[in-house]
Amino acid sequence: MKTVVLGRSGIRIGAVVLGGWQAGGRDWGDPRGEEAFRALRAGLEAGADAVDTAESYGNGLSERLVGRAVAPFRDRVTLISKVFANHLHADAVEAACDRTLLNLGTDRIDLYMVHWPPGSFGMKPVPAAETMGALSRLREAGKIRAVGLCNFGLPQLEDYARHGSIDAVSAPLSLFFRNSLGEIAPWCAARGIAFLAYSPLAQGFLAGNMAGRTFPPGDHRSRSKLYKPDVFPLVLECAERLRAACAPLGISPAAAALAWVLARPGTAAVAGARNEEQARENVRAGGVVLSGDEAEALARATEPVARLFHGDPLMWAPPGKKRRI
Repeated sequence: MKTVVLGRSGIRIGAVVLGGWQAGGRDWGDPRGEEAFRALRAGLEAGADAVDTAESYGNGLSERLVGRAVAPFRDRVTLISKVFANHLHADAVEAACDRTLLNLGTDRIDLYMVHWPPGSFGMKPVPAAETMGALSRLREAGKIRAVGLCNFGLPQLEDYARHGSIDAVSAPLSLFFRNSLGEIAPWCAARGIAFLAYSPLAQGFLAGNMAGRTFPPGDHRSRSKLYKPDVFPLVLECAERLRAACAPLGISPAAAALAWVLARPGTAAVAGARNEEQARENVRAGGVVLSGDEAEALARATEPVARLFHGDPLMWAPPGKKRRI
């Protein structure tokens, strides 16, 4: 598997990062905590060495489950967590960090990220200098090792970068949603900042198993733009086109979609899994290398959907005040 260095921190991770959002349960319908736990363990046993979670995933539930799954592997695993947009004042950042350390059962967070920029979801903005100052103090205290930003637009990235060192940036990137390739990923590449692509499988819509699927109201995918009645048939059509394009490669659509994201230098992919086999397959995809022609064929197969969302970074309309990234 290729590896990625997190900015100036010196932390090197495998390019497939295990996603912990599903372990929070709340946004995915049925919580299935033990199944999520087994999926994480399977991914770690298969060779993954980084796990991503957040305080907002199940109000700490994901962090606690991730901590339990990682415990036997802690010496070789990079733990990533995120502070939510309502905890960006200095004292709140520090308190949130302490809660996350307790939830994870560890003495350090290897990469601590601001989950959403100040002002997201209608929350009161907080100056970048205040938040970055708190993160710098946490790093100096040894509670965190690296700092990252998630879901930030270019002006916000530049604002935060003026007040401290940024080691990683996370934003959506997949064959269906390619907006990050326009500004965010190049900005990171030019500065030696790691780019962590989340939703590389478009939350399962690229895996080719969505025909006939329905989602309960509690499952956030029921609000996905890909699931809209006027879009979903095209999604299914492109999923079949992707299956045909990757068949000669001898890999699944999910593996092909992950490999397409990982083909970019300095890029890792945060991939969630609902079961053990999905987790193992995601890790194996980290070893797939596409030629330029193969990557282009995958892009062409999914272009009809990608074209619909050109310039649109999010798969869903977030609750509260709508924001752009």
